[in-house]
Order: sequence, then C-alpha cells, then structure tokens
Amino acid sequence: MRFYGLQKLTLLDYPDKVAATVFTGGCPWRCPFCHNADLVFLPEAMETISSEEVLQYLKKRSGVLDGICISGGEPLMHSDLESFIRQCKELGLSVKLDTCGCYPDRLKSLVEKQLIDYVAMDIKNSPERYAETIGLAKAPLGKVRESIDFLRQTDIPYEFRCTVVAEFHQKKDIHELGDWLAGSPVCYLQKFVDSGNTIEPGLHACSDEEMREFQKILMQYMTKVELRGVD
Repeated sequence: MRFYGLQKLTLLDYPDKVAATVFTGGCPWRCPFCHNADLVFLPEAMETISSEEVLQYLKKRSGVLDGICISGGEPLMHSDLESFIRQCKELGLSVKLDTCGCYPDRLKSLVEKQLIDYVAMDIKNSPERYAETIGLAKAPLGKVRESIDFLRQTDIPYEFRCTVVAEFHQKKDIHELGDWLAGSPVCYLQKFVDSGNTIEPGLHACSDEEMREFQKILMQYMTKVELRGVD
C-alpha cells in the first residue's frame, strides 16, 4: 500500500493520543472546499511512501507513539488497508480512521474485526444539499446514512465533524443537519480554511460569530458541539 503523506507527530488529530498520521490517495467525491485537492486528483509528480517505510518509522517510534491516524483522500477505497492496519495493531498502536462514510460495508468489517479504535466521519451538509457540497450530481445518501446509523449503535468512540463554508452552509442547513444527527454524542464544526489548493477557488469561511450561532443551533439537537478553528 502506498501513502501520499506522513505527519510524523501530531497531538491534535487523535484525541488523547500521541500519534502519527498517514494520508491515502484518491477519493470518490469532489468537495469544492477540499483542502487536499492533490490527494483527490493525484498528479503524477506526487511522491509516495510505501507502507513498509511507514511501518519502519512506527517501529522506530515505539514507546513514543500511542496511535496512528489514517486519513485521506478516502482510506476505505483501498482493499489493502486492512493488512496495513493489522500490522499497526501488531505494533501496539491504536488506530483512528477518517472517512466520509461512503463505504459502510468496509467500515463495518474493520470495526467488527476490532481493527479500529476511533472513527471521525465527515458529515458534509444537510441531506438536501449533500450532492452540491460533495461536487456530484447525486449523493449516495443511503450509504452515508448506513455509516451514521452503524456508528451510532457501535461501542467504539467516534465523532461527526462538518467543515463549514459560507457558500454551502446557512442556518437552515445547520438545523437540518442537527435533525439528521439528533442524539449523537458529539459533533465538531470546523471553520473552513483556504489552503490555496482547494478544488474550487474563491470560497469563504464563515465569521467566528456565525460559527458560534451555528453551534447554538446544533446544541438544540445534541449535548456536545465544539468549534474548531474559532478564536
């Protein structure tokens, strides 16, 4: 398996863990605000890192790292992901998976095999605006719902998170999102940051005041809503 990036140390990506993060390539979606456009389109010049190189690094950091975060792109696209995760588990690492939820069967399989310790699922928007928010003519809402429902009945820790973009998220959308996720333990609202490498240029962040208003709206539907990227 090949990766398109390795962050050797993070104290932010995996709650309560000292971790490394690897980035897989490829994604079935085309979210206009995606800040990792290169990971979606995979230009030929992009350098890759083999799973063997990653595992060698993880072995060297044994006793320092508690976990490994697997992000993307969309990690669940890759059929050889399970083998890599098993090798990480053999090193005694906890595994956090980032996913958009479009491969519920693969998600279920990994969780049920006790290979995943934490899941962060990106919820892009309200169901009504999902397709435009992921840059497709039609959204696979059935698969997204299946992943949401599965996580809500599983025993492993998980979070839902939504990157908020001014062009795609208004109060009505946040209300509908809250209704969809009602009763979930936690949702993080992430303020959009223009990386300069988004799929669609010229998008805008909401103000901190708007983000706090969206937080208040979601709090009507669940007990814990936290903001990321807001002062």
